[in-house]
Amino acid sequence: MEPMDCLVIYVPTEAAPAVRQAIGDAGAGRLGNYSHCSFSLEGTGRFTPLPGAAPAIGAVGTPEEVAETRIEAVYPRSRRDAVVEAALSAHPYETPAFMTFPVDASRPGTAGSVE
Repeated sequence: MEPMDCLVIYVPTEAAPAVRQAIGDAGAGRLGNYSHCSFSLEGTGRFTPLPGAAPAIGAVGTPEEVAETRIEAVYPRSRRDAVVEAALSAHPYETPAFMTFPVDASRPGTAGSVE
């Protein structure tokens, strides 16, 4: 099984469907005979644009709160560049908040287990 990673990205709620579609099209969320699998959670994003920023929402120097969706999806590590680029291309923010990290998506008894 190819090593897997997970993308977590925060996006304004109205833009979440476009980001989910883009990362799925790039190879994220492929699990067995399913594609475009992801998990989403609603929350509130908070930020203050600093001088030099060109915010899509809000104004420089003013604290902002935005309804956002946290999207999580796994993907083969070899697809990282394509998945992250797709997420950033579909995201409306100047500087999207995201992270990637390795995950163990193996089933018990198939990787690293001692029997």
